[in-house]
Amino acid sequence: MDALAPDQRRAVLRQALGVGVATGAYGVSFGAVSVAAGLSVAQTCALSLLMFTGASQFALVGVLAAGGSPFAGAATAVLLGTRNAFYGVRMGALLGWRGARRAAAAHVLIDESTAVGLAHASSRPAARLGFAATGVSVLVLWNAATLAGALAGSALGDPRRLGLDAAVGAAFLALVWPQVRGRRALAVAAGAAALALALVPATPAGVPVLAAVGVAVLGGLLAPRGAAAPRGAAT
Repeated sequence: MDALAPDQRRAVLRQALGVGVATGAYGVSFGAVSVAAGLSVAQTCALSLLMFTGASQFALVGVLAAGGSPFAGAATAVLLGTRNAFYGVRMGALLGWRGARRAAAAHVLIDESTAVGLAHASSRPAARLGFAATGVSVLVLWNAATLAGALAGSALGDPRRLGLDAAVGAAFLALVWPQVRGRRALAVAAGAAALALALVPATPAGVPVLAAVGVAVLGGLLAPRGAAAPRGAAT
């Protein structure tokens, strides 16, 4: 990172902090909907700290809120998180970290840190700074916002009395919708939704969501190379 000029360093840090603030603030929503789904404040905060990938977190609490089993929720979250493994292949070669730094980087390997790192792929020092600053800022702000949202959600009492249990699905849809761009993505989303709706009457809660995630993963694996680049809109 020492090879960066001061102006370039400041520009990368401003970009990383901007992404961190915008993404971290959304943690308030996760904290509120997680408590509405029946998790405690401690469980909610543990998810944000240890799982730390927004889409998988929303998927897990969404399945639990629908009455699904923890296994179905965890399986759905794992399937959604498989994209991070593909990010890791690219970012591992770009960043060139080893040992403890590589392990720490793996924990903040999310859509946003990957997108900022790749935006500076022509310079390894800039890519390292952008990736690390974005990942750490999102981690800190996401967890702080999660705590605030969980405490606020707990203060409201029974979420079903206010209709807030429906917010779990709405929040997950709002998180995923910006990623659905282009005919191929729309076709995969429509197919996944149709399969989930067809399975709802005949399968236990959680299974339709798991099947829909499977369709999305299959669609991503079959997509042409370069069509699945991260856009930095979801953790």
